[in-house]
Amino acid sequence: MDDIEAFWQRAQQHADLAQVSSYTGVNPLAVLRPPAWGFGATPEQADELLGLVLAGDKTATASALWDYESEGEEVPSEGTLGIVVDGSGTPRALVVTTRVRVVPFDEVDAAHARAEGEGDLTLEYWRRVHEDFFTRHASHDRGFVRDMPVVLEELRVLHAE
Repeated sequence: MDDIEAFWQRAQQHADLAQVSSYTGVNPLAVLRPPAWGFGATPEQADELLGLVLAGDKTATASALWDYESEGEEVPSEGTLGIVVDGSGTPRALVVTTRVRVVPFDEVDAAHARAEGEGDLTLEYWRRVHEDFFTRHASHDRGFVRDMPVVLEELRVLHAE
């Protein structure tokens, strides 16, 4: 059994998955292992941002919608589970998405910037570092533009190790 599968089995026992809504029948969240992913684009970013999540300071994240499209991935929705890994790929947290919005980059609000828990918690800081991130680490070929669509995701930790 790999590390992620072992983490998932422990998380299932400790996380209150019954509190995560399901539409019909058996809650698939208790059966299907969610995807594992890390924050940022480098091991250092993954560790730093995960640390903020584990400390309770980071309850939101942002991604370029164009990256989801170019990678053929679905945009998260409310109730989506994820296993967050650190920079070495070790699973550390089970999170659930509690809210998703898609807005133009230049319409991201100060409340979201604060919820991301990074830097000085201001919208100006958020815009500066995210413009840099979206410019340097995009998986799409459209470049950065101020009105590009951004997926704003709010997260809640269900289990952490």
